[in-house]
Amino acid sequence: MNTPDWLADAVFYQIFPERFANGDPALDPPGVEPWSAEPTRDNFFGGDLAGITEHLDHIESLGANAIYLTPIFEADTNHRYDAKDYFAIDHRLGDLSAFRRFVDAAHARGIRIVLDAVFNHCGDGHWAFRDVVEKEAASEYVNWFSVENFPVTPHPEPNYRTCSGCYYLPKWNAYNPEVRDHHYRVAKYWIDQGIDGWRLDVPYFINDNFWRGFRDVVKGADENLYIVAEEWREPEQWLQGDLADGTMNYTLRDLVLGFIADRTIDAEQFARGMNDLTARVPEAARPAMLNLLGSHDTERLVTRHGDDIAATKLSYALLAMAEGAPMIYYGDEVGLRGDNDPECRGTMPWDRTLWNHDLLNYLTDLLAVRAEHPALRRGSQRVVAITPDVVSLVRTAATGETVTLVVNRGDEPFPLGSLKGEAIWGHRDEVAPRAIVILTGGGGES
Repeated sequence: MNTPDWLADAVFYQIFPERFANGDPALDPPGVEPWSAEPTRDNFFGGDLAGITEHLDHIESLGANAIYLTPIFEADTNHRYDAKDYFAIDHRLGDLSAFRRFVDAAHARGIRIVLDAVFNHCGDGHWAFRDVVEKEAASEYVNWFSVENFPVTPHPEPNYRTCSGCYYLPKWNAYNPEVRDHHYRVAKYWIDQGIDGWRLDVPYFINDNFWRGFRDVVKGADENLYIVAEEWREPEQWLQGDLADGTMNYTLRDLVLGFIADRTIDAEQFARGMNDLTARVPEAARPAMLNLLGSHDTERLVTRHGDDIAATKLSYALLAMAEGAPMIYYGDEVGLRGDNDPECRGTMPWDRTLWNHDLLNYLTDLLAVRAEHPALRRGSQRVVAITPDVVSLVRTAATGETVTLVVNRGDEPFPLGSLKGEAIWGHRDEVAPRAIVILTGGGGES
């Protein structure tokens, strides 16, 4: 398994393009909402590629060096998981020139770009599906989809296969060689435009042979391109060297939030779960695991913690120091609130008076420490329970450098002075509840 080396040093920032920044109001669709209005599943706010390009400094200053974008191709919805044309940028986001400016500006800052590969389904506005609707059995694309009978009928229940029963998301027939060729051409086309990888949307709905062919196309173009699979349960299937480099690490998310936000597990259960997860992931894939606490499919991080900023910080500490590539969902770094979809897809507040600067500075400092110490990027990992409320996460590099993160979620002070080593972040004399300190020992460059 050849995992791209750059992933060991990667920090990802996820952007839902429609809600990040409006850089070109001329692209705004009719009926666009004021930027701070309440998000719904249908409304538009005018976020675009120019807006992302304008705010790359914010992403860079946070310490992120990779961006994962949810879909950007021509579609009808604000989420764009209903592609109409995979070879075109959505007209409300910009055009190919705007995309190239974005990629060039990001690369100039050392920031890589990963796009969303939505190949299980398209939108009912896709040109091939419209041809089937119009020409029925006579359409040359009739076998690109799975239609039971004609006419094509979306209501009350669609008479064609869909993604999870959603009528406007017809499912591709990935067993059709012409469909596979279309999808592989899409993958190669955007690689040629300069992207650095693909995130696979609901890949478990498509057969593995399709993804083996996809990997051949991607890695055949450049072995340093990243492939990461969406996976909410068991990651092993994707990590055998023939499908993906890593998965979205929702298992880690469950463990961190179970220990800190929900308190449904204690330190011993957290440590056991983390160590079991490490054992389940092949060593070569560990740097490629995309570690996250929030995404466009979950409630906002501060909301999940019941608006407890101190607890949110603890979860961020575990995310930043754990083995794998941490990912920050836009707005979470400044304390943006919201329940699950559609509230988790609110607009990024660019009025800095609305930001939680304490949380932002805390996370920025954590990521800076990660960047300074090889053990936190390329070291092995071991998690140990100290008390039911206190855990240590130990990272050890091949050079011998060892960095230890200690997290106390409890209300009782933990005597940090009893820990050996040099304090490189945090305060040794801190005895407040939920104290965090990072200690280092051994040799190695830092």
